[in-house]
Amino acid sequence: MRYRIYPAALPLFLLIVLFHLPPAAEANENRPENRTVDTPGSHLDIVQQGRVIARYMYAHDTKTDQRRHETYKPYLHVMAGDGKTPITKGAGGKFTHHRGIFLGWNRIGFQGKNNDLWHMKTSEIIHREFLETVSADDRTTVKVRLHWMDAKGQVILDEVRSMEFDHTDPKALFCGSFRCELTAVNDKVTLNGDPEHAGFQYRPTNEVAENKSAKYLFHKQGINPKKDRDLPWVALNYEAGGKKYSVQHMNHPGNPKGSIYSAYRDYGRFGSFPKVDLEKGERLQLEFRIRVTEGEMPTRESLAAEYEKYVR
Repeated sequence: MRYRIYPAALPLFLLIVLFHLPPAAEANENRPENRTVDTPGSHLDIVQQGRVIARYMYAHDTKTDQRRHETYKPYLHVMAGDGKTPITKGAGGKFTHHRGIFLGWNRIGFQGKNNDLWHMKTSEIIHREFLETVSADDRTTVKVRLHWMDAKGQVILDEVRSMEFDHTDPKALFCGSFRCELTAVNDKVTLNGDPEHAGFQYRPTNEVAENKSAKYLFHKQGINPKKDRDLPWVALNYEAGGKKYSVQHMNHPGNPKGSIYSAYRDYGRFGSFPKVDLEKGERLQLEFRIRVTEGEMPTRESLAAEYEKYVR
């Protein structure tokens, strides 16, 4: 059947058509999306399909000793499936300086003195600025500038840290890739320490220090993390809030050779430790991926497959 629309009836016809069209704008507003939400001077939330998956803690406040203690270095929280509860540790608890996903060394040589940017008693790592925050359907990228300071307020290292959050992994609670570019801007720098007090680390919530639930898996049997070097990855399984979580810490093959994983503590802090000497103006690049899933420890074969996705 064919319809003829007369000019006088056109406004009514258009009104009927528009009334029956789906509310596209409203649907887009209500659709969960990937984005970042900043609480200025405090933290930045990374939101995936409407759920907070990570929280970048970047506050720096020296007005009181307590606030300095709480904010002397930036770190990244990983959030539980409710989008509200961190499954990583913040300030306080056993070894208060262990916080979420973080980077540090306890023996940094600079101008003839040792600087402890692990325990942070006299030195600080300060978030200076956001260089980039971009969200898309497949990923969110957050790039920041950090200054590693000595006790006199001099910059030891200028760091550009890129954090890329993958939104395409349906099995992962969290999947983040990290590139840390550290430049010795004022003088030569020695990054030193030991596997217990240095490196790129993941620390579960303090509940794990009480329930002793941390269990580790290596890429093959017979690995001794205190002796074997340059492991491609290490996985941790732990219990928090009545649920189990598995964390795969992946070491990029381009990282400095001779790196050692600390991966045996019953409270779950684990990560990779490299020693590096930098001349003035020289830059160190470190790359890692952290992937978190709910449930029991995945198989060694599936973890190996995830690592191949990362490095290919």
